[in-house]
Amino acid sequence: MYAARYDGHSDRHERIDFLTSKEKAHSKRKLWAVIGVLVAVLILAAVAAFLIWLFVFKDAEEASISQHRVPAELVFSGHMMLPDVKYNEKLEDTSSPEFEALAETLEAVLGENIKKDEFLSSYYTKSVVTAFSEGVIAYYWSQFDVPVEDLEFVPELSEELVLKTLENGIKDQQSRRTNGQIKISEITATFTDPRMARNPRARECFFRLEAEGKESEFSSPGYPSGYPPRSRCQWQIRASATNAISITFPFFHVEDDCSDDFVAIYDSLSPDDSQAITEKCGQRPPSNPLEVVSSGNIMLINLITDSEVQRPGFQAVYKAIPKSEVKTCGGILSASTGVFTSPLHPSFYPPAVDCKWTIKVPAGKKVRLRFNMFRMKEPGVDVRVCHKDYVQIMDDKYCGELSSLALTSTSNVLEVTFHSDESYTDKGFSAEYSAYDPGNPCPNMFACASGICISKELKCDGWNDCGDMSDEMKCKCNVDQFSCRNGLCKPKLWVCDRVNDCGDNSDEESCSCEENEWRCGNGVCLPQDVVCDTKIDCEDGSDEALCKTSPGICSDFSFKCKNGDCVNKVNAECDRVNDCSDNSDEASCNCGTRPYKLNRIVGGQNAELGEWPWQVSLHFQTSGHVCGASILSKKWILSAAHCFVTHDRANHVAANWQTYSGMQDQYRQDGVQRRAVKRIISHPDYNQMTFDYDIALLELSEPLELSNTVQPICLPASSHVFPAGMSCWVTGWGALREGGQAAQLLQKASVKIINDSVCNVVTEGQVTSRMLCSGFLAGGVDACQGDSGGPLVCFEESGKWFQAGIVSWGEGCARRNKPGVYSRVTKLREWIRKETGI
Repeated sequence: MYAARYDGHSDRHERIDFLTSKEKAHSKRKLWAVIGVLVAVLILAAVAAFLIWLFVFKDAEEASISQHRVPAELVFSGHMMLPDVKYNEKLEDTSSPEFEALAETLEAVLGENIKKDEFLSSYYTKSVVTAFSEGVIAYYWSQFDVPVEDLEFVPELSEELVLKTLENGIKDQQSRRTNGQIKISEITATFTDPRMARNPRARECFFRLEAEGKESEFSSPGYPSGYPPRSRCQWQIRASATNAISITFPFFHVEDDCSDDFVAIYDSLSPDDSQAITEKCGQRPPSNPLEVVSSGNIMLINLITDSEVQRPGFQAVYKAIPKSEVKTCGGILSASTGVFTSPLHPSFYPPAVDCKWTIKVPAGKKVRLRFNMFRMKEPGVDVRVCHKDYVQIMDDKYCGELSSLALTSTSNVLEVTFHSDESYTDKGFSAEYSAYDPGNPCPNMFACASGICISKELKCDGWNDCGDMSDEMKCKCNVDQFSCRNGLCKPKLWVCDRVNDCGDNSDEESCSCEENEWRCGNGVCLPQDVVCDTKIDCEDGSDEALCKTSPGICSDFSFKCKNGDCVNKVNAECDRVNDCSDNSDEASCNCGTRPYKLNRIVGGQNAELGEWPWQVSLHFQTSGHVCGASILSKKWILSAAHCFVTHDRANHVAANWQTYSGMQDQYRQDGVQRRAVKRIISHPDYNQMTFDYDIALLELSEPLELSNTVQPICLPASSHVFPAGMSCWVTGWGALREGGQAAQLLQKASVKIINDSVCNVVTEGQVTSRMLCSGFLAGGVDACQGDSGGPLVCFEESGKWFQAGIVSWGEGCARRNKPGVYSRVTKLREWIRKETGI
């Protein structure tokens, strides 16, 4: 067999030469030689490239990285006890010669001792003594600067090392102490935010205040116009030796990010974290002001501002109060019922306080104890251990924030102990107790294991009414109930409703599709490969709802951008991510926020001022409050059609209505914005018999002024999903009970979205697709007469509140298996857009 070789020369005739086998072998050897040379060249090139990167580009890369790293500034603060120094009031004045002389001496001692450690000495910068108090106690801080190239050693520069070095140095100095040298009997050192290390002798935003029996005031720099960025301010407050210091902030508005801007308060004259009372930022409503008390006669306030956003700052009122008032608590409680609280409640309890209450009721009876409010939160505390602030009852400790706590004694005597350590305080607690007969603890009611009494009808109904599940234990399920694998009984209506009602998922296990199948939103099972195949296989389009590979697919789950594009993402609007190419999903998101930082509907509770800033009260002629509504914009209000479309045509006359925004108390008009109604637009398809399309829009005669207590609510897109089981809130001034009087104070209640199929069954088929149910099938919490038109709002992870429903109708108030029915805003969203442009 022969191989052919082609020589292609443009100036010659084509020629074909035939190679012999010898020539072919020689040709192969030449080919392998060429390949070998090429491989060697490539290897050399790779080695050269690596060496160039190693010695040139790597150094440049590391240099670039190091440019982004910054030196570390570490500060440790604390105090020193000076037992041999006689206290002189002139030491309180940082500009006095007495202060200067003693401060310089102690600063030299600190520096001398720190420099005894070779590692600390290499980074030590300075020490500053900031104050003196009776005792004599000196307050100080020491600074260490670590360059970029040594940042890896920062973890070694610890509190333990600094404190051990200072303690050893002081012990050594005391053993060799001569006449005239200052004796230091105790020293502390705690890691401190460098921004709070202030030198009072520099006089830069530093203030000394004296607390007396009468109230005095001070405020942040620039208040109320706004504090400047990068403020580092400090206030030292003192009182006489027999007094403590109480401080209240009637106005408090700092940027809502405590990493940038915050106010830190200390039970000391040093920003020592072990003596911190609290650290706060954000905006507090007047109804819930920040109020703290010191344990002794000194206090330190720090203001740190790093954000460029200007906020008004704060106004503070302080005064001296007797220490006896701070420390007095506990005692013997012998009445059959009573209330007791943590010291100074509802103000923050003071640091370093111990109290003991002994509750004694008649022999043969026991004590039932319920905490109506319990908040003892502290950074870094394991609530299972409660090793700092706590309440101790029957050998168990409680701390943190508890939504409910009810206990029962084992005898007629119950001891309650309260303890607060030297750092971080909180609101504390409010508790009520009562005596009861253990033979009949709950007359004509069911006795929970926790001691709570509930209606007998609530036992074994599938709901945890007791809070400890004791009402759902040892139940024999009825015919209309499903028996969960864990022994609980749940209504059969809840089986296969896509909610884990049993807790062990046994009510949903037989409802799922096979492993290789996809379950559509309507429950239909299809092969798994229909998901994200760019075709809508499920009737509701749920198989393509979350598929980035299906950009052109539009379904009920898709968010429709203004340019017509569809985004297959659940609740895409206002989630702080630009999903639409025209950014229309984030274009109208100046809504659904509560400026105030916040700590009756049946079963609900009073709302705080500004807690629900979109809530509106609608007054008809001289009848006072009649319906609720919500703010959509400065000129548009959303309510229910049944408030206006009635047998009396006067209800649909705009001039007969007044709106009140920013209201909490029906009898107080402070800060409330009253507006007349210019026009009422009820949905043209509203049905007075079925309450279908129960929605109305009100145009105001003049625009609202947005403020801390007046804000619009976010409207959800048509595709927005409010899943069954989601906790939402309903608000209003309606009747506190069925047939009762309207509430004076705005009420709030947490309710849950109820599955549509269950909603349809319990309302006997009366709901349409424009309606949703929310509440509790067990009853107890619901909207009522006068809440009509008010909002049902839900909080999303994006930090925004969205309106899911409008209070529409219901059978009575808070009745069993009769949840509230609301107009479903998502189904009416396009009509709202058409009428208002919102």
